[in-house]
Amino acid sequence: MKFLKNYASSLILLIAILIGGFLGIILGEKAIIFEPIGNLFLNLIFTLLVPIVFFSISSSIANMENSKKLGKILGTTIIVFAITAIISGIIGVISFKLFNPTNNLDSSIFNNLLSSTGSIEQENVGIIQKIVSSITVNDFSGLLSRSNMLALILFSILIGFATMLSKEDGKPFAAFLKSGSIVTMKMMGLIMYIAPLGLGCYFATVVGQLGSQILGGYIKVFILYIVVSIIYFFGFFTIYAYIAGKKQGVKIFWKNATPPAVTALATCSSAACIPVNIDAAKKMGVSDTLANIVMPLGVNIHKDGSIIGGIFKIMFLFGIFGRDTNNIGTLLMILGVGLLIGAVVGAVPGGGAIGEMLILSIFGFPAESLAIMLVIATIIDAPATLLNSSGNTVCTMMISKFMKENSNK
Repeated sequence: MKFLKNYASSLILLIAILIGGFLGIILGEKAIIFEPIGNLFLNLIFTLLVPIVFFSISSSIANMENSKKLGKILGTTIIVFAITAIISGIIGVISFKLFNPTNNLDSSIFNNLLSSTGSIEQENVGIIQKIVSSITVNDFSGLLSRSNMLALILFSILIGFATMLSKEDGKPFAAFLKSGSIVTMKMMGLIMYIAPLGLGCYFATVVGQLGSQILGGYIKVFILYIVVSIIYFFGFFTIYAYIAGKKQGVKIFWKNATPPAVTALATCSSAACIPVNIDAAKKMGVSDTLANIVMPLGVNIHKDGSIIGGIFKIMFLFGIFGRDTNNIGTLLMILGVGLLIGAVVGAVPGGGAIGEMLILSIFGFPAESLAIMLVIATIIDAPATLLNSSGNTVCTMMISKFMKENSNK
């Protein structure tokens, strides 16, 4: 019963999507009658994205404590997290490239279906100008558009730091930002109550016009993600444990790995796994202080499963819209955005929605593509949580080893 309770929202959403897909197949093009309801849900999400990005990011930074006493621990932690995140991102790119789930899908159908929004193309613009136009706008009003998500994120970060540096004078404004973050997240929660209806209707419309093509694509993505998760969980976590303590490290990690893994699959929440992960890390030989510091930090900024999932979302959209992923520059860009989504954007409330809109903004996909990514996020939720949560435990072992080596000098 507890399992069903923890997965209730995901199961309801998945059932609604399946019902929508079934109706789309049965009704065919007549399923267009569901489109207004689907658009209603998406429009509510779109209008909330700008305030939720601004308040959540600026509030997170403005209310940070400015402390340097944990510098050594944090420095080591960030290095370990960054290396494992890059490894997971590379695995995500290579696996999707080798076993592309979008092969044999007719990209022209997708382009025709979602062509009303259009896409942001900058092929004739230099790389420096692309960067400048992505992270800045020439007028404040430009920040109010979801097309300029990266510029809004940078502005929010600067507002947050400026508020933090203002100290006592900035506290009233910091309180306002925190309150705004709470209110916008609560509003997102209210909108998500109609997510099953909205996504179900939208998916019925999409499947009605595309047939079963996209259903096959989702199944292939899910299978690929499961295979990659198994390889990463058993293969790379064993390598990380070996780095942390050689053969004894591997033995002690797998001896204590089951409780965190089962909890992750049962709760589908990395945050809910913190107490179990801390306890497991201590049994693996990690000090109380290190476990208590690193584990909560990892929940926010270290998400190998989310990085792989983010890359899959991007490359899935590239595939169904017929975009080229055969040059190294594009693949590096996809890897970079995947790392940004998993390691940075995921650290703030509502990071999932922010990350998905960031994908649309940077790569210029139609706004309606958000629904396609939401479906992928739903079907890979459990294995992604497993990699996110258990990855923090094995990384804490490595951090403990490196910290001990430093302390012995």
